[in-house]
Amino acid sequence: MQPWSEAQEPLYGEQTRLTLENMTFSGVPLSRYPAYLRAAAQVKAACARANARAGLLPPEKAEAIEAACRQVGSGRYDNQFPVDVYHGGGGIGINMNLNEVIATLAGGDVHPVNDVNCSQSTSDVCHTSLRLALLEGLETLDEEIRLWVEQLEELARRFDPVPTIARTCWQDGMQISAGALFSATASAIARQRKELRRWRETLHEINLGWTVIGDGTGAPKAYREQILPALRAVTGRTLTWQENLLDAAEYPDDVAAVSAAVTRLSQILAKFSRDLRLLSSGPDTGLMEMQLPAVQAGSSFFPGKVNPVLPEMMIQCAMLIEGSDGVIQRAVGQGEVHINLWEELMGFLLLESIDRLHAAMERLRVRCVSGIVLNEDVCRKYAAARIPQIVAYKETYGYAYLSKRIKTEGLEAVTEDLQRNPLPHGGR
Repeated sequence: MQPWSEAQEPLYGEQTRLTLENMTFSGVPLSRYPAYLRAAAQVKAACARANARAGLLPPEKAEAIEAACRQVGSGRYDNQFPVDVYHGGGGIGINMNLNEVIATLAGGDVHPVNDVNCSQSTSDVCHTSLRLALLEGLETLDEEIRLWVEQLEELARRFDPVPTIARTCWQDGMQISAGALFSATASAIARQRKELRRWRETLHEINLGWTVIGDGTGAPKAYREQILPALRAVTGRTLTWQENLLDAAEYPDDVAAVSAAVTRLSQILAKFSRDLRLLSSGPDTGLMEMQLPAVQAGSSFFPGKVNPVLPEMMIQCAMLIEGSDGVIQRAVGQGEVHINLWEELMGFLLLESIDRLHAAMERLRVRCVSGIVLNEDVCRKYAAARIPQIVAYKETYGYAYLSKRIKTEGLEAVTEDLQRNPLPHGGR
């Protein structure tokens, strides 16, 4: 068999062209998702191997298909995958684009449907490819989350000796360590890391081998006996079939659960970013408890103005993720009878959210959070405010006594009086 030559363009065929002509609208091509292409190439390679072992493909064709899949997985031909990822049709355009490119690269008389797609359907190929791509993205995100927890815990330790004031409902509260905000956020992010890892495990359950609706029609038993071992060998992952394969075709709620966890993490980071904006506000009329690194000019109008652009980037990222999650959650209920055609919509939105969150987290951590400087004098001044003092007096004099006096005399007068003339036996 003669392999495809660089002189031949394009690698895809008629079915891809029809998808481009009929269903392109979003401007988001499959080529934007190299992790998905790597995953899909692994799936197609495993299918070729299983088909050969089952006697459904000649060994030389299977070997040529596997070699072509390795080329696709290398990223060299990403530009040959132009189909719109949101084209509808349950991912048919994606699967046919893959089949055609792989067949061309394999060369000879390898047929895109009869050979590359042997024993498969779009449904189980895309379902499985999506979960493999999500696993890769979540593993990369997991490492960034780990670095965030380490960074926040280090700042919590560094700022712990400095007292400041707590705020509840944006009113003065009790005295607290300046490191408390960072400690709490580190704990919250670490908890979300555990949640994401828990849901990530569910993505190891796939339906490859059970074709369109999960009953296995069109996939011979001999092939189904070989496909899981082949896929495990190609991916190096401990993959299993979902407990109910009909369920797998109808309810992609595992993807929705991962999306919800990603969204919660983004919201925690958005809350922390809003806190950074407020606590660094100023320099003359804001809180100014801390200073964020100045990474670029904040205004084309105000000379010298520096805005918290990196926290604002994270807040905006979280809003985008929340919007995508809304679509993903709704899509779970948009399936009809024996299949959910919107699984690819859900999956690519989630892949986008994971990539966005990872990029925003890395930039915010490296270029902002790691360089936070505490204004210790300002923090200590806030810690000495009147409300924290009154809170301290409450244990001695009681809530009712202090409330009554503050109502009649005023907060400042009561605080000053108790500083000068503490009652010998309390005011209870």
